Amino acid sequence: MVTTARGLALEHFRWIDGHADVWAIFRDPKALAAVVRGLVDPLRGDHITAICGIESRGFLLGAAAAVELGVGFVPVRKSDGLFPGDKVTGRTDPDYRGLRHTLRLQRPSLGPGDRVALVDDWIETGSQAATVKGMVEACGVSWAGCSVIVDQLAEEYRRALGPIRALLTASDLPACSPSA
Repeated sequence: MVTTARGLALEHFRWIDGHADVWAIFRDPKALAAVVRGLVDPLRGDHITAICGIESRGFLLGAAAAVELGVGFVPVRKSDGLFPGDKVTGRTDPDYRGLRHTLRLQRPSLGPGDRVALVDDWIETGSQAATVKGMVEACGVSWAGCSVIVDQLAEEYRRALGPIRALLTASDLPACSPSA
């Protein structure tokens, strides 16, 4: 019986029409709890005061991670949703699909002395994480790196993002078959 965050993430991972899918983790409370603990455990003792999460899976994972760690959650919205108040805005470099996103963070949600980590499901190009890091630092706040389910980040981008903690690397995943 699989009980580790890594094992449960792999057990619930699948390919659908050639696209990676981790949504099944959210449907299984045991898997979700283990994955959230697995994302948070490397952050314990790192003096984190807030977790950022990018819309949409990052909202779910980030909020759960913040509760598990006993800190606040700071949502990072993409361009189209309602998000009142003073914001810091950043535009990403192209992602794995070649798309650029405008990301927004409410400026008053971070303050002096904060130390922030980003929690998300996947990091590939690092464009969204780099944009969030820049926005967090523009608020005068300390960046503590990222914690993700799957790390597919190229080595040349790691230094700029700080520590990347992951349950899995892309090479750990089953191969995508043409019929998947």
